[in-house]
Amino acid sequence: MKIELNKNQKSASLHKDGPALVLAVPGAGKTTVLIQRTRNLIKMYNVEPNEILSITFSRASANDMRERFDSMFGSTCFQSVKFSTIHSFSYTILREYAFRKNIKYTLIEGQNQYTNKNKLLKKIYYDLNGEYITEENLEGIVNTIGYIKNMMYTIDDFLEENKIDIKNFKEIYNIYEDYKSKYYLLDFDDMLLFTYRILKQDKYLLNKYRNKYSYIQVDEGQDTSKLQLEIIKTIATPKNNLFIVADDDQSIYGFRGAFPKGLLNFDKDYPNAKLFYMEENYRSSKNIVNVCNKFIKQNTLRYNKNLFTKNKILKPIQIIRAETVLDQYEYLIGELKKYNDYPNTAILYRNNISALGLIEYLAKNDIPFYIRDKKINYHNQWIVKDIVEFLKLAYDDTNIQAFENIYYKMRGFTFKKYVSFAKTLDYNMSVFDRLLKYPRLNEDYVKLYNELKRDFKYLAKLNPKDSIAFIESNLKYERYLKENSIKFGYTYDSLKTILFDLKMIAENTEDINEFLGRLKYLDYLISQSSKERNGVTLTTIHSAKGLEFKNVYMVDLIDGDFPTSNSIEAFFKGNLDLLEEERRLFYVGMTRAKEVLDLITVKFRNDKIVEPSRFLVELEELFKE
Repeated sequence: MKIELNKNQKSASLHKDGPALVLAVPGAGKTTVLIQRTRNLIKMYNVEPNEILSITFSRASANDMRERFDSMFGSTCFQSVKFSTIHSFSYTILREYAFRKNIKYTLIEGQNQYTNKNKLLKKIYYDLNGEYITEENLEGIVNTIGYIKNMMYTIDDFLEENKIDIKNFKEIYNIYEDYKSKYYLLDFDDMLLFTYRILKQDKYLLNKYRNKYSYIQVDEGQDTSKLQLEIIKTIATPKNNLFIVADDDQSIYGFRGAFPKGLLNFDKDYPNAKLFYMEENYRSSKNIVNVCNKFIKQNTLRYNKNLFTKNKILKPIQIIRAETVLDQYEYLIGELKKYNDYPNTAILYRNNISALGLIEYLAKNDIPFYIRDKKINYHNQWIVKDIVEFLKLAYDDTNIQAFENIYYKMRGFTFKKYVSFAKTLDYNMSVFDRLLKYPRLNEDYVKLYNELKRDFKYLAKLNPKDSIAFIESNLKYERYLKENSIKFGYTYDSLKTILFDLKMIAENTEDINEFLGRLKYLDYLISQSSKERNGVTLTTIHSAKGLEFKNVYMVDLIDGDFPTSNSIEAFFKGNLDLLEEERRLFYVGMTRAKEVLDLITVKFRNDKIVEPSRFLVELEELFKE
């Protein structure tokens, strides 16, 4: 099968020996170039297929490259060309090393393992801190451990440069690492770290894999971590036939340890490296491409590329300023029904929080949807869990377990020893009556527990919407969110939005059972959405990378959420990295669109004026130009 390539694509695909970096803009056909270059190595330059290693960063991408390669050139001739993820390749080396050294490693990733990473970290956290870890803090620990390893930090070096708001994090890290080492357990990041160490220590394996793969190709090079890049460079040495296809403007995984500086320093690492530019976009309309090109040029930490297209000018990019979140939803419903092209449409957002209200609104309007992020689940959302615990206690004030889950999230302060005491008394007695029996309880606490007992009785009589509002204000749950929002990695306003969404869902329900039933139904729709082939795609921008849609709507574009308040604060302290990554993320979102691109913000959220994303302000200045 003949592939038509433009001049720049062809130049890159004909590269044979030595290091090369191909800088490819969104929609430039980079995978096509990688596949064509693989064929050229074999057919034009007589390289043996089994000498070529092509690395990408997800199993889906590796499978896609293999399928596309086979469909273009036939699966029989070049079956020995290896398309692999970096983790799979590392695991191959690790297994061979373990076999030679007679070591039995056990992988602790995945929920089905008897000992898995999450269970182990939960236990360590509980043993050290005497309390159960939240899902958010668990995710924070997992991401931070991965970041430390992928950036090749020691724990002390990392903590010297970074502040992490998790109690006893260093101890958790050290206990986790020691336990794994003792029992030969591995997580995904260990697979990389151990492989790197093996290559540095085991000359036999190092030389074996260097001799085996004379040509190494890397897709999505901007997503490589420092550790991954070191593994690849180590195998490629000394021939240095290393061919990396990347777009530094699409490096959006800094929190995982992605290391775009590795690309920016490529010519320093390899002074004789060839640089190829693929700047033509085949995906988007001319107006979208022109604006995106000017927008991303505001970043300073980048290669100077010029995004262009020969596609036509179509519908202009629109910035929509809705009054409220509900007005935003109404606008979306109107647009979706107007175009009636659900399978070719995506709604993109910065955080999964944005999906909760959207799902309810789409379901209410009978619009089918598909959710890429499988983790979204109302019942797993910690604020939803908290509200449910409050309601459980309201309907049964003997429920000590519900009280234990929320006592530090409500009005007043209760010592842990009071809860422990209450757990020793009659389980058929009200939790508050049990607390009142604590020896020598002072008058302030007597008053507090009597008031709380009355409040929870009153709460049980309210309809679902009013009960959430009562928990929020009278029981001071709102104050708890305000005090802990930064710790959980959110703005206070975005957490308030979850309560707003819950009240919106509760509005059409008459009692607690109907409300919980509605949440269950929405969770069912989410779980079934993977089978929905004719629905609107809902996804974070991170998960949308690599995808394209005819119509794209980016929502909740509010300053402090997107870009995040952390990145804005860092920018004013002179650190550009975080804000520039946020701008790259915004750019990735915009470049998913082929024809229609609407950028939507709101003027009021939670009855408070909010500012539009500063990226929208930048874009409006570009529109004037």
